[in-house]
Amino acid sequence: MNQSRPQKTALTASPNTTQSAPGSGRRRIVSAAGAATIAGQLNPAWIRPARAAPKVLKIMQWNHFVPAFDEWFNKKFTREWGEKNNTEVIVTNVGMTSIAGRAAAEISKKQGHDLCMFLSPPASYEDNVIDHKDIYAECERKYGKPLGIAIKSTFNPITKKYFGFSDSYVPDPVNYRKDLWDDVGVAPTSWLAILEGGRKIKQKHGIPVGIGMSNELDSSMALRSILHSFGAAEQNAEGQPTLNSRQALEALKFAKALYTETMTDEIFSWDASSNNRLMLAGKGSLTLNAISVTRTGESEKIAIANKIHLAKPASGPAAQLGVMHLMNAYVIWKFARNIDGAKKFLVDLAGQSREAFLASGFYNFPTFPQLVPDLNQLIARDPKAVPEDKYAIFSDADKWTVNVGYPGYSNAAVDEIWKEWLLPRMFADAASGRLKPEEALDMYSKQSKQIFDKWRARRKV
Repeated sequence: MNQSRPQKTALTASPNTTQSAPGSGRRRIVSAAGAATIAGQLNPAWIRPARAAPKVLKIMQWNHFVPAFDEWFNKKFTREWGEKNNTEVIVTNVGMTSIAGRAAAEISKKQGHDLCMFLSPPASYEDNVIDHKDIYAECERKYGKPLGIAIKSTFNPITKKYFGFSDSYVPDPVNYRKDLWDDVGVAPTSWLAILEGGRKIKQKHGIPVGIGMSNELDSSMALRSILHSFGAAEQNAEGQPTLNSRQALEALKFAKALYTETMTDEIFSWDASSNNRLMLAGKGSLTLNAISVTRTGESEKIAIANKIHLAKPASGPAAQLGVMHLMNAYVIWKFARNIDGAKKFLVDLAGQSREAFLASGFYNFPTFPQLVPDLNQLIARDPKAVPEDKYAIFSDADKWTVNVGYPGYSNAAVDEIWKEWLLPRMFADAASGRLKPEEALDMYSKQSKQIFDKWRARRKV
């Protein structure tokens, strides 16, 4: 995903912020009283009540990889919403890697934006945000029940608090070069098939598989998908740490074989757009990513994009699951200056799920699916795609997409493990040979348990 410089866009006229001279407040009161006396002597038809100064709503979120989404959000939806609600909406778009730092700075100063959007469940910010239960309740009243993935990504069952609100999520399918995989006669439907086919393609064509093992978002999601497919997880459904398991060891051993036989050492230093560049340059046979690879290829008319197809998550010995690529999770800070406006904005944003789905090029999937009743018809025949049913694999994405923290709820411990990149570091150490798989699992599972112990002491898990 390309990261552009931060933008700050004011969407309606700003209120007058000129400082008044000493004593001017009293003069305004006196003038108003005089004006009222005069007005009483005039025909009421002459009187025009002054419109109240607009409120302000400040929103921070990422630079969407689909420019058309930011066009719709910044220049259409928020502008129209601001006019209807007498509110100046200010959107600050920042690079995806800048969100956490900006959020930490706002918490430290207790001032900043009213709304902040995260790309993964922001559970560790629970003490700094309002309870978002009223937003979910109003949305459920108006739109129906949300998907379980939204609740599991924004609700703490220990404290009974909704620490965020999700209007959409992004699935994470397999992206693969169909011509190369057809050439070796293997379909990438399972992790063992990806190992076999990836090995054959690399030997015959010199083109590797590209699944990152680096400290970045795409690696974190893909490696969790491998972990879950082998029956392993950071925690169980009750929020107890479970990383140190036989299944996790098997996943690490598999990842070491996958790297050794199908990949190159570039994957250890990747950023979040490296897999996009690899596939669109024709130098990769397969990766895990959202549809940013294919949509970028279509919009930029890169010929190789037509050869890149999509598949549902690969199956493993225990499951066929894909951890969400992104979870769009908004929080309203306790120190926000327009909490009521922020709540209404999120309810209305969810109500625009179909427009958001279309503007994002099928990237933002609704967490209130009733709002996009024709989703399957839309993805079955897309005029930009070759073939036109390329995106039809998402017809049941809500069935195979799981949250960060699966099979439990996302929580502060999982959030810290995410931010510390523990899982990519563990996989990288095991795959590269810096540590034996057993040593890597032992070291990182101990670190994971320490993080859980810390947050349990704070009564958050």
